[in-house]
Amino acid sequence: MIPVQGYEGAQVAVLGLGRSGFATARALRDGGAEAICWDDNPVAREKAEAEGFACRDLLKQGAFEGVAALIVSPGIPHLYPEPNPVVKAALLAGVPVDNDIGLFFRSFATREWDMYETTPQVVAVTGSNGKSTTSALIHHVLTEAGRRTQLAGNIGRGVLDLEPAEDGEVVVLELSSYQTDLARSLTPDVCVFTNLSPDHLDRHAGMGGYFAAKRRLFAEGGPDRAVVGVDEDEGLYLAGQLSEGAGDDRVIRVSIERKLTEAGWNVFARKGFLSEYRKGRQAGSIDLRAIKGLPGAHNHQNACAAYAVCRSLGLAPKVIEKAFESFGGLPHRSQIIAEANGVTFVNDSKATNVDAAKMALSAFKRIRWICGGLEKEGGLGTLTESAGEVVKAYVIGREAAGFAMQLKGVEAEVCTTMETAVERAMKEAQSGEVVLLAPAAASFDQYDSFEKRGEDFVAQVQARLN
Repeated sequence: MIPVQGYEGAQVAVLGLGRSGFATARALRDGGAEAICWDDNPVAREKAEAEGFACRDLLKQGAFEGVAALIVSPGIPHLYPEPNPVVKAALLAGVPVDNDIGLFFRSFATREWDMYETTPQVVAVTGSNGKSTTSALIHHVLTEAGRRTQLAGNIGRGVLDLEPAEDGEVVVLELSSYQTDLARSLTPDVCVFTNLSPDHLDRHAGMGGYFAAKRRLFAEGGPDRAVVGVDEDEGLYLAGQLSEGAGDDRVIRVSIERKLTEAGWNVFARKGFLSEYRKGRQAGSIDLRAIKGLPGAHNHQNACAAYAVCRSLGLAPKVIEKAFESFGGLPHRSQIIAEANGVTFVNDSKATNVDAAKMALSAFKRIRWICGGLEKEGGLGTLTESAGEVVKAYVIGREAAGFAMQLKGVEAEVCTTMETAVERAMKEAQSGEVVLLAPAAASFDQYDSFEKRGEDFVAQVQARLN
């Protein structure tokens, strides 16, 4: 655990007692602060009190008297679509509002670092799609290369649950827009921006606010190096804002849509081949086509970003390539779960928006596509343009019929449940085809999370194969 610095002897309020909330309360206590906890769920409050934390209704008159700061869990709105009432009460009382990410960055460095030969570093990854795979891939490569490293944030452990950094260690953080938007301190050494597509627009009041939340990661502390996907206008703009000129290699541009051979530092993938160019000359390459854990162009983008980070940390191309080959991929992200009778079964439950689903559809041929769920902003208008390899769609979700009607030009069967969809797809699948779960929608109409949805898909497939 990383003890929180700067609040010794002070009262700090913690709103939301999920994973990050409990980790925050414990880290505050370890740092000498008094954590005052609150959650609307009485079970969560009972758990906090059982651990010795005081609970206080933060909406009561005078609740913020003597409180130095309010720390908010990521799922709690602080501005749009409207502030949580507790957050607004804190702001009206003049109490600073922060989150665990801000506490991490103000507390990560310690006096022990003065004795280290190599200062620990933080790599922070954000973006709409691919940030989990990119983060995990960076961590995997560093581990395989024998470097000390920890992985946390929006993936795996909470940031304050990490162990204090050792000499030369690299901490890899996956950060969502919810986390970067509020954190009062953001000072990573290396930042990654994978891509941008519409998501969480109600939380950020539109695309401008959503991009601004991502951009804060690069603007607040000024990283030593930035790895930026430039296939969208926002990424291209961000790279331009961070660069001092065409040859500025503090910015590494990444693309899967065009060759980047100009001056500066560039990494791109075309037709399955990753290429690194520095100062107009090729400096490294990897054939990604045979790497089973990184199928499709979207994973090639993730590979380019991870490669760029690892190169900036001093690893050789051959070391990175060897580590890529042993990367097994992440659950629910283009995860090959089974192969039987010539049919491949792929779980990409994390494809919760249209752009992610389009990437999954482009990664495979002859697809039996399981899709549907709680439709997100923007609808499905452009999705069928990427459905050329879809043999048939099997639509799930409470609004499956309406979802199916939007799949113009695609044969679609309304199945409603995962059980029915898997049963129908497996019955009709032919050798050489892929049964792909890529919902293009949120899971909350039928499941608690995309993980639960993916687990159901896996269980339904395995039950019929056994």
